[in-house]
Amino acid sequence: MDQAPRTPPRFSATFDPATLAEIRRAAATGIYDIRGGGTKRKLPHFDDLLFLGASISRYPLEGYRERCGTEVVLGARHAKKPITLKIPITIAGMSFGSLSAQAKEALGRGASLAGTSTTTGDGGMTNEERGHSSVLVYQYLPSRYGMNPDDLRRADAIEIVIGQGAKPGGGGMLLGQKISPRVAAMRTLPEGIDQRSACRHPDWTGPDDLEIKIEELRELTDWQKPIYVKVGASRPYYDTALAVKSGADVVVIDGMQGGTAATQEVFIEHVGIPILAAIRPAVRALQELGMHRKVQLIVSGGIRSGADVAKALALGADAVSIGTAALVALGDNDPAYEAEYNALGTTAGAYDDWHEGRDPAGITTQDPVLAARLDPVLAGRRLANYLAVLTLEAQAIARACGKSHLHNLEPEDLVALTIEAAAMAQVPLAGTSWIPGQPL
Repeated sequence: MDQAPRTPPRFSATFDPATLAEIRRAAATGIYDIRGGGTKRKLPHFDDLLFLGASISRYPLEGYRERCGTEVVLGARHAKKPITLKIPITIAGMSFGSLSAQAKEALGRGASLAGTSTTTGDGGMTNEERGHSSVLVYQYLPSRYGMNPDDLRRADAIEIVIGQGAKPGGGGMLLGQKISPRVAAMRTLPEGIDQRSACRHPDWTGPDDLEIKIEELRELTDWQKPIYVKVGASRPYYDTALAVKSGADVVVIDGMQGGTAATQEVFIEHVGIPILAAIRPAVRALQELGMHRKVQLIVSGGIRSGADVAKALALGADAVSIGTAALVALGDNDPAYEAEYNALGTTAGAYDDWHEGRDPAGITTQDPVLAARLDPVLAGRRLANYLAVLTLEAQAIARACGKSHLHNLEPEDLVALTIEAAAMAQVPLAGTSWIPGQPL
């Protein structure tokens, strides 16, 4: 008698293979997993939004005959010397230490070619970075690593970092293998010893103290430099309102899709909110304070394409910032190094152990042999090319919506494909006039 065919085995949705592997790893080692690369779970994102191109009710612009502006001014609220960028796409803060000196130089070169800014990151300013960045934002972090008044004055803007998208409420890590003699000297740290950055600033406990700190930085720089305040996306409405109340010229909000060089995986996957959920509350706070477009909003966390740029601006941001995508443009996770990624137990496109300092592409390393693989001039051109494509794509979408400037894009130009995205972005579900949470 024939037996009935057996049901194919199935993994549990709760205890899937990745979860089982993590339980076994934790049981074997007794330590939590550290990695970079941002969250890997699927979250509501810009892909869940679509633009409504012009038809009868809207008049599109001709791509080769009618201008679509891209410039943005940052910091005009209080600074004597606000920043004017050719494009609304900036390079996020990534430290020398986390990245090689060659990578930092390449970021500066690429941003300068594209007419935008780059940012220092934790650990101070290198001469290569300052020398090749036409507009450089200096990050002022809880660790104070590498901070000195002279470099604050050499910068074009100052970004007070209170949180990061991958780890709001948590500090960064830099393992000993990346604390080279130069990194140690810049950070006043012992060479080769693991470093963990503080999770909060040592000299204030709330928005009233932040207001005093901003005043100190303005006096130190003679009110010349725009002051940004950066937060990880968690309570964007209140954080934006308090940053404005404290005197910020620019607010930066980083969603949980933002990458990082090293933090606990449990942070990356379970703390913070997606950038799609953070933009509209931040814009609402600015609007209610009468500060929308007066205090600029920069958003980051998973920006990949010109469509992402256009959607972020349509939701009310003034500019976006990219980190992971910029590293890929430089050459990170390049399949040309597939054999070496395999030797590290991973594959091109999935490599996220940036903190270990063994990056075959020479980007997230302090190994002089590996770092020498990256040509800063060539990598900078690659980044500039990528930024040019993002800008052209965003312009193409804006023209299709009949807009003569990227900042003229608006929520009315968007619909959502899912109920979650419609609720977060506060735009209608496609084919309806329904915005979840609002009356019909």
